[in-house]
Formats: sequence, C-alpha cells, structure tokens
Amino acid sequence: MGSQTILDLIASTMVFGSLLLMALRLNIGNTENLQSYRMDLVVQENLVEVSQLLEDDFKRMGYCLDASKIPNPSLTVRYADSIKIKFLTDFPTDAPGTTGWRGDGDLDSITYYVGPTSEATNTPNPNDRKLYRVENNATPVGVNLGVTTFDLQYFDALRNRLPSPVPDPRLIQYMQITIEVQNYAKIGGQMNTATFDTVYQSAFWRQVRIVAKNLRNR
Repeated sequence: MGSQTILDLIASTMVFGSLLLMALRLNIGNTENLQSYRMDLVVQENLVEVSQLLEDDFKRMGYCLDASKIPNPSLTVRYADSIKIKFLTDFPTDAPGTTGWRGDGDLDSITYYVGPTSEATNTPNPNDRKLYRVENNATPVGVNLGVTTFDLQYFDALRNRLPSPVPDPRLIQYMQITIEVQNYAKIGGQMNTATFDTVYQSAFWRQVRIVAKNLRNR
C-alpha cells in the first residue's frame, strides 16, 4: 500500500505539473496576443499620422496664394534623392485675418529626410530612424514614429524612372513614396524568433505616382 500511494502521488504530481504548464503556456499566448494587438494598433496609428502629413504637404507642392511667387512650376523641387526632398510651397496659417488653408502668399520651403539608424538609440528596435520635417531654414527636429523605410522615387513625363539624386529636378513629373513603420519594441520575449521574419510589428504604405497639380502646370 505504501509503494502504491507513492506511485499515486507521483502520477498526480505529473498530471498537475502538465496541467500547470498548459495553463502557463495558454496565459503566455494570450498575453502575447494582447500585446501584439496593442503594438499593431500603435504602428497603424503612427503610419496614418506620417502618411497624412506627407500627403497634405506633397499636395501643396508648388502652390502659393500669390502665384507670381512661383512663375515657373518646374523650379518647385529644389533637391530630390531617395531619402530626401526639398520643395517650395505656401504653408497654411491660422493667424487672425489670414486666409487659413490657402496660405499667406509668402513662399516657403519644406524638406523631408530620414537620419541614420544610429540616431534612434533610445528604442530597442535597431532599424527605426528619425523622420525630419524642416520648414524653411528652421533647425531640424527629428520625430521618431518608428519609421524604418522612407524611399522616394521620381519619374519624368514619360514615366521613366530618374536616377537618385535627380540631376535636374525640373524633369520630375511623378513621384512614388514608400514608408514602413515598425514598433519600437519586440512583440514578446517568449516568441520563437526562428519562425518569424521579424519580431517587430510592421505596417507598410505606398503612394504610387503621386503628383501635385501645380507641379504639372507647365
């Protein structure tokens, strides 16, 4: 009877241990799924914020309330390569007595570019970069929204791809913007990383053949 009791205790312990491990794995899985959902939501929100900002600015490319300030629309783009672009525009204004979204008639410039991965040292993700948006000659201030890819391509009137940097920005008629945003931190420490391409939540956005109406007014 004594040995039987010991065997029963061992068997019970093994069963209890197996059930406990199953419960722990289930709890870990649920926790990681919840964490993944939250991170995915953050990534999607960051991507929407970046894409909307870019679309709003690029649609105003070559626009000025005082059209005489940009007599030649082909000179709108001042510099263009795969990760940086500078162009002329007229910023919306909310000052009293002004024309709001139509701008103030003063010619402005805006520059977009991304810095190296070495700048974003405050996040665990080794691939994210700071996205810079510079108005006129203001001091560049980088915003880290998890951008890992910021790629610009340019095309002429015949839709031929132009080299980067573009030797003559006057040839630009169309552009393609590609953005990838990843989360700052990994999805979870329990994940088997060998079965995943990346452990960072990722979202991708591409605007194909974007062009401002004023840029085509030639």
